[in-house]
Amino acid sequence: MATYNGAAFVEEQLRSILAQLGEKDEIVVSDDGSTDATLAIIQAVGDPRIRLLPPHEPLGSTRNFYYALDAAKGDIIFLSDQDDVWLPGRVERCLEELRKADLVVTDCQVVDESLQILYPSLFKLYGLREGLWHNLLRCGFYGSLMAMHRSVVERAKPWPKNDELIKHDWWLGMVAEKTGTVRFISDTQYVLYRRHDKTETIVSRNILHRSRRSLTTRIMARMAMAKQLIMQS
Repeated sequence: MATYNGAAFVEEQLRSILAQLGEKDEIVVSDDGSTDATLAIIQAVGDPRIRLLPPHEPLGSTRNFYYALDAAKGDIIFLSDQDDVWLPGRVERCLEELRKADLVVTDCQVVDESLQILYPSLFKLYGLREGLWHNLLRCGFYGSLMAMHRSVVERAKPWPKNDELIKHDWWLGMVAEKTGTVRFISDTQYVLYRRHDKTETIVSRNILHRSRRSLTTRIMARMAMAKQLIMQS
């Protein structure tokens, strides 16, 4: 989990995750210089499975996730946003599907800040599915919905330097598509994917407006991704 000024929702998210973890599991939290009560709230949860990484210089969202991934010890790695809610059964289902796949993506319900449902299925809203070319053109890799084997993380290194164009979740998903097996779990929604005025991704029925980036930047990002995949050994 990468955090930044997430005091409003981070405790609810942490508790929804902890309820599904075993005694030997961990939540690695990398904070990117929060100026609100995020750190105090995380520490107050008081669960020894939460490993809060030492303070570091501001990295930005993508680099902060890379920092957390480098510190993670588990053989199975989930990515988590700070403001969602994991629904019961998510970890169990992902572990089951990861017996047959290198990386899995679970569907979610899109909700507002009060957890009122905006869209019952993100997959249906955007037509998200597996496929290298499909996800190069219309990225379906949302980090908050992803789980993977450590081998995917290792194959994705060295991390791309142009993180302003290639985000961490898109990169990990595309590496898994290129080198292994990806599974989109579409029959059940396992996350309440919270959208509010501080989130980076816009939810809209218009596929071209899923992010705040300009059309030119999105085209440049796809070109950069294609080049990075070719270069990746």
